[in-house]
Amino acid sequence: MEKGSFSVEWLAQSSRGGAREMLPGESRPGQGAPRLNSPCVPAGTAGPREAAERSSPGHDAGAVGSAAGRSRTKFSAAQLQELERSFREQRYIGAGEKRRLAAVLNLSQSQIKTWFQNRRMKFKRQTQDAR
Repeated sequence: MEKGSFSVEWLAQSSRGGAREMLPGESRPGQGAPRLNSPCVPAGTAGPREAAERSSPGHDAGAVGSAAGRSRTKFSAAQLQELERSFREQRYIGAGEKRRLAAVLNLSQSQIKTWFQNRRMKFKRQTQDAR
């Protein structure tokens, strides 16, 4: 018997007894191109990338969708003071103010945007808890 690669779809069909022999390059209706020569990884084992991510320091295994290698930003007291002051003035930051804060606080515009998003959610939780 010749060893070959099997797609997840083929294995699922074969376990239900509904699989038919598929020709190389053939795809099922509504699905993309078949995966030829895809590696089979036994259940409970991880590939090298997943293992490296889990073993890396500071990696939170419970975090879903977190960027690999990106650590949590620790804002200084001066940065937080300026961000909070700006938030008190206006909860939604404009592009100009975002650029200004990023330059003044030595942060990226993405970090400013994310801080404001998180701060609005904190504000929303605090106002809901107060009711």
